[in-house]
Amino acid sequence: MQLSVNPWVTSPAESIEEETLDVYVPPAAGISTPLKGMVEPDTADRLATRTMSGAAALWVVGSHGGAGESRTADMLAGARPTGHCWPVLQDGSKPRVLLVCRADMRGLTAAQSALTQWASGAAPVVELLGLAVLADAPGKTPKNLRDFTTIVGGGAPRLWTLPWAEAWRHGDSTTTPTAREYQRFTTDVTTLTTETNPSTNH
Repeated sequence: MQLSVNPWVTSPAESIEEETLDVYVPPAAGISTPLKGMVEPDTADRLATRTMSGAAALWVVGSHGGAGESRTADMLAGARPTGHCWPVLQDGSKPRVLLVCRADMRGLTAAQSALTQWASGAAPVVELLGLAVLADAPGKTPKNLRDFTTIVGGGAPRLWTLPWAEAWRHGDSTTTPTAREYQRFTTDVTTLTTETNPSTNH
């Protein structure tokens, strides 16, 4: 009697071989460039532009005061905060940017305006990696804010939602929180910022 092979079952050896080939890849960009036809936000709702001196692997842009811009930059090697402004580099190259905000209504609304500014082409030319939303308080984020986070994050190339970091309340800004969301976030961003430098073409 001839034995048939079940195509839905693989041998243990095959499974192990497939696992060893698995390479970590950060989330793919949903939107990578500004969108045609997007209406620009009002001037009052736009982030300012600032010419930055020096270099950085990543520029961290807070969409509002208290967004966590400096603390996020502290976590990421080679990152620098911009002071809540879109960066323009003196050498004319296209900067890599991470937008950050807090997970309250004010922060999310500010991030939405910044993303609209970017998507409409009203912001300087940057390579936007995505939006990081930092919890604004301990505990679970209310459902209406979680839902709004999803809506706002849909306008960014990638979205990371990060939990409350109690250590930051006590002034410890140099240590990356141990929560797995932060570990995944720093791995994602490090992988993205070590890829080939963005084009200098505008």
